[in-house]
Amino acid sequence: MSSESAEQHGLAPKDSVEGSDHQYSPPSKIHVEPEKELSTDFQRFKTTDPCRRYPRIHMEPQEKSNANLKQFFIKKLQKSCQCNPTKAKDTIFGFLPVLRWLPKYDLKKNFIGDVMSGLIVGILLVPQSIAYSLLAGQEPIYGLYTSFFASLIYFLLGTSRHISVGIFGILCLMIGEVVDRELNKAGYDSAHSAPPLGTVSNGSTSLDPASDSICGRSCYAIRVGSTVTFMAGVYQVVMGFFQVGFVSVYLSDALLNGFVTGASLTILTSQAKYLLGLSLPRSNGVGSLITTWIHIFRNIHKTNICDLITSLLCLLVLLPTKELNEHFKSKLKAPIPTELIVVVAATLASHFGKLNEKYNTSIAGHIPTGFMPPKAPDWNLIPSVATDAIAISIIGFAITVSLSEMFAKKHGYIVKANQEMYAIGFCNIIPSFFHCFTTSAALAKTLVKESTGCQTQLSSVVTALVLLLVLLVIAPLFYSLQKSVLGVITIVNLRGALRKFKDLPKMWRVNRMDTVIWFVTMLSSALISTEIGLLIGVCFSMFCVILRTQKPKSSLLGLVEESDIFESMSAYKNLQAKPGIKIFRFEAPLYYINKECFKSALYKKTLNPISVKAAEKKAAKRKTEKEAVSLGAKQDEVSVQLSQDPLELHTIVIDCSAIQFLDTAGIHMLKEVRRDYKAIGIQVLLAQCNPSVRDSLARGEYCQKEDENLFYSVHEAIAFAEESQTQKGMCIPNGLSLVIN
Repeated sequence: MSSESAEQHGLAPKDSVEGSDHQYSPPSKIHVEPEKELSTDFQRFKTTDPCRRYPRIHMEPQEKSNANLKQFFIKKLQKSCQCNPTKAKDTIFGFLPVLRWLPKYDLKKNFIGDVMSGLIVGILLVPQSIAYSLLAGQEPIYGLYTSFFASLIYFLLGTSRHISVGIFGILCLMIGEVVDRELNKAGYDSAHSAPPLGTVSNGSTSLDPASDSICGRSCYAIRVGSTVTFMAGVYQVVMGFFQVGFVSVYLSDALLNGFVTGASLTILTSQAKYLLGLSLPRSNGVGSLITTWIHIFRNIHKTNICDLITSLLCLLVLLPTKELNEHFKSKLKAPIPTELIVVVAATLASHFGKLNEKYNTSIAGHIPTGFMPPKAPDWNLIPSVATDAIAISIIGFAITVSLSEMFAKKHGYIVKANQEMYAIGFCNIIPSFFHCFTTSAALAKTLVKESTGCQTQLSSVVTALVLLLVLLVIAPLFYSLQKSVLGVITIVNLRGALRKFKDLPKMWRVNRMDTVIWFVTMLSSALISTEIGLLIGVCFSMFCVILRTQKPKSSLLGLVEESDIFESMSAYKNLQAKPGIKIFRFEAPLYYINKECFKSALYKKTLNPISVKAAEKKAAKRKTEKEAVSLGAKQDEVSVQLSQDPLELHTIVIDCSAIQFLDTAGIHMLKEVRRDYKAIGIQVLLAQCNPSVRDSLARGEYCQKEDENLFYSVHEAIAFAEESQTQKGMCIPNGLSLVIN
């Protein structure tokens, strides 16, 4: 119930307990005649049956089709296997959305914005692709390949007009962990950096990754990376085919934010060695973050001063300019390409200053031009990496789908989540044959793309052309670029994820459970591992959902004056209670986990029939034993009041509007409650049951007759209870108590 409607009905909320975030919502509105009019209607009925004297609401259910399951599947199969020109056209156009919108492209309206955004994103992607290659344990050239192919393929298959698909830091981290593990298995020394592409550690020439001969460490690394990418893409396409995109609903915003923040801490840790110029083995497995920092502090005396100074200078330039870009983004037509400027300046300084020869700084090394021949993933590696690809595929499509839907909603168009899964899946499957690793949408680049005037995915083609120019001409010029500069670029781009720590106080005020989920996922992702952290986050998040239904809120309801609305008496003042009737609301599904909680809450807030029955038996026994004893012996008397009200309780109405479903245990519990109350002369009525609950009650044989004790509104149930008491001719005493010892 909104605060405005509460004020209109004269409701004043009770003083809330500090920190409580419980909200009460009114039951769904059903038109019911006022009580005075109902009382006149009762006079029209002469029967003594209270059910017939009150005009019950009756609804005729829809007839359920008794179609044969075999026939149903045959019809579905026939429909899907039918082929005609229209269906073939729709299928092709559905799989390649570019065929729908490209012929209708408005050149005057969209071209300039698409070209500008494509150029800017392409310029930003060049240094980021090179930097994130280190994170994935790959040579810089493979990061450029990945961004190039992903941009082109999403242009053909994607339905979002604004997202930027390409290299993404979190996925690069997950790929890098798998690559390092497999390199260690294969006997490669991960303590040393990979030699430049085209040479092995002994200095002799090596064949490229497309060759069938044994190659060096970098060749094997990209084989592992492309195989993981292929499997991740297969998983995504399969999920799209079977339309199981619903799995992404288990990744809540709190869980995803916590995972990204935890993974960002791991990324920061993995890049710290480049900032210091240290050559350290990459730690994998449980506790890799702590292990890495231990190695860093043990080798801190080996810090390369030149790399450290370069890192500090780059940080001093990048951080302020990034903040300025964000602060003045509304005034700037395009963000300042600070990263590219820093990369160019650092490369020139390193080349002309001969920093590698003089100070032994770590550099990117030779980056070849052109494209390598395509090669299939290593099928022998699939058993080793298939499990790792599951988490990578889920994170990739969850981020892509959520970003595409977010920007589609913002700009007023529709994206097809299933097609997005196909698009991101083929953005991984096809590039895996061209020495690439996993891609997905990235928020930072998507925001840049949107803010610089992007209108359609034609901007992705422009981005791909920028990357193609680098691949064909410019790439070798980055030979002298220090790895410390690339590490700084990676760390600076983590600002958005690390800023989530500032949002914690607000998150705690809004929802404490989400904050706990964020903390658990973040800590497990950072301190254990990214894959295990994601699994822990999902399991803990689901446990929290179960916990909320295990001990849900329950309350007694009262009538809002001059209305037919019932609200919680513990939340609002000035509510009217019907004499002899208590209305109980349980705000959760009733199933095996919380059935005992339902029973105890109902008995506590209304009346415990078991205690009353026991008291009656005990009182009867004592009466028989003490017939000769004087009635004035007050020392053995204990009063047990049947109701908190001064009038006798005769009816309990259970408001089922918040009960979404029942299981077998829930139905048995309702039967048990009804039996216990019936034993002491109290009837139990159910109101506002949804069709699913009514169907469960019917199948569970809760009602002996159709719609017995089931009502479509609380108001209807109360009117029935009052009329039934009138027909029984009960004289309600002013008070009733039992005397027990």
